[in-house]
Amino acid sequence: MELPRMILIGEGVVSEVGSLVRSLDAGAVKVAVITGAVVKARAGGECDSSLEKASLRSSWHVISDASMDTVARLQEKIADRLPDFVIGFGGGRSVDVAKMTAFKICKPFLSVPTSASHDGISSPFVSVRGTNKPHSIRASTPIGVVADTHLMSQAPPRLLAGGCGDLVGKITAVKDWELGRDEKGEYFGSYAANLAYMSAKIILDESWKLKRKSQFSIRTIVEALISAGVAACIAGSSRPCSGAEHLFSHAVEYVAGPNYGLHGERVGMGTIMMAKLHGLDWEKIAGTLENVGAPTKAKQIGLTEDHVVKALMTAQSLRPDRYTILSKVKLDKKSAHRLAKSVKVI
Repeated sequence: MELPRMILIGEGVVSEVGSLVRSLDAGAVKVAVITGAVVKARAGGECDSSLEKASLRSSWHVISDASMDTVARLQEKIADRLPDFVIGFGGGRSVDVAKMTAFKICKPFLSVPTSASHDGISSPFVSVRGTNKPHSIRASTPIGVVADTHLMSQAPPRLLAGGCGDLVGKITAVKDWELGRDEKGEYFGSYAANLAYMSAKIILDESWKLKRKSQFSIRTIVEALISAGVAACIAGSSRPCSGAEHLFSHAVEYVAGPNYGLHGERVGMGTIMMAKLHGLDWEKIAGTLENVGAPTKAKQIGLTEDHVVKALMTAQSLRPDRYTILSKVKLDKKSAHRLAKSVKVI
């Protein structure tokens, strides 16, 4: 069981990055920071200053996509002077690429997210293109997380809403895990499942407050995302956090391409439909997503009815080893269309 050793959450904590690295490894000298161009321009100076104050030498690497090709290029670039630490500083792409790079070179990884858009900020799983698995794969668990709520407050509101979409997905993910336990004898961890479910429940309970970009809403969402990521660490798999709703999100990318909505937006829509199949209160989930400003209809992210139907029919085949409600309820074109229509996704 690998868990983050230290988590800092609060306003201005990016200034603590250097001292945190020092406390985790007193002998560290070199740090590789993987980031995006916008984040580097907006907040790179403060992070770099923090590293310099801690007598750490930093090399910055700006990426533009999350792919295995990018990871391979980074590996090659830093091969001659391997860092003691890898820092992912930015949004989901930067964190995922840094996490996978750290895993490949066997170095500790520090997660410094600048948006609360998905639970990968604290989990050992990544979504990068260019693998033979169109779903999340295992990499390194962050040794630490620094979540600066001031930086996160400057991210587009859509990213925060996407984080809420990823969180509500834990409701159906846990139900799918229970299904795997009951029908296939699969291992089920009650603690990890309850922690993941609690991360979703706080969004359901507080959604009417969370649309406002306040310190309360950002802290609530980022704490829930970190808790969900820790649930995956405890479970040793993404089971408590990822079920048929995530398979639907990956299937949308597979059948339509990557430019249709954020990961969390697609997961939220998938959750509405999977909740209906599980016999849960899908209307409450849809209402929660609407309250936080997340899309609940395919057309809001440019998807057609055909895209949704194909994704529903394809989703389970992307990961046949993971038993979900889609393994039990086998959808054909007609039933997939009926499902999406009944919950007003199309």
